[in-house]
Amino acid sequence: MKLYLGNLNKSMTDAQLNEIMLPYGTPQSAQIATDRGSGASKGFGFVEFGTDAEAQAAIAGLDGTEVQGQTIKCNESRPKTASH
Repeated sequence: MKLYLGNLNKSMTDAQLNEIMLPYGTPQSAQIATDRGSGASKGFGFVEFGTDAEAQAAIAGLDGTEVQGQTIKCNESRPKTASH
């Protein structure tokens, strides 16, 4: 299951994102979204777990908590919708 994490500190790295997920399971991937031109963090990222149980534990444990001075959002990633 793929998770969306929002309102992340802009200085957070992929490795730090992976690290905050470890108490809930072993992420298959953890990636901060970055701007194509500058490479700067967009303040959100995605983490993929191998099992729904790990992902649900991460959502329950992290959504609304403070990480690096920011209250983060953690929920199931939804597919992009086409904008009009």
